[in-house]
Amino acid sequence: MTYLVTDACVKCKFMDCVEVCPVDCFYEGENFLVISPDDCIDCGVCEPECPVDAIKPDTQDEPDGKWLKINTDYARLWPNITVKGEPPADRADYEQETGKFEKHFSPRPG
Repeated sequence: MTYLVTDACVKCKFMDCVEVCPVDCFYEGENFLVISPDDCIDCGVCEPECPVDAIKPDTQDEPDGKWLKINTDYARLWPNITVKGEPPADRADYEQETGKFEKHFSPRPG
């Protein structure tokens, strides 16, 4: 099992999770974070730190493997992040929105 970053992170990117990760498995895109499933040790300390509930175990609501693939693919492309940065100034405008990945995701690195 691994933990995965899901739709709720898009355009919010709070980064509280980054500070608590003991193995530095977060990678940063322009408006989204991902967890490297290869690096994650399944400790779960990141999950409760996310204020928008964007981090989930890969066994939860993942029948098609969408989030596992997204996290795996972009962790290979984006830079590793080990320190909490500034979340987007307009994050409050997107916190309650659903379906953000399809509407707002950017594949550019952070």
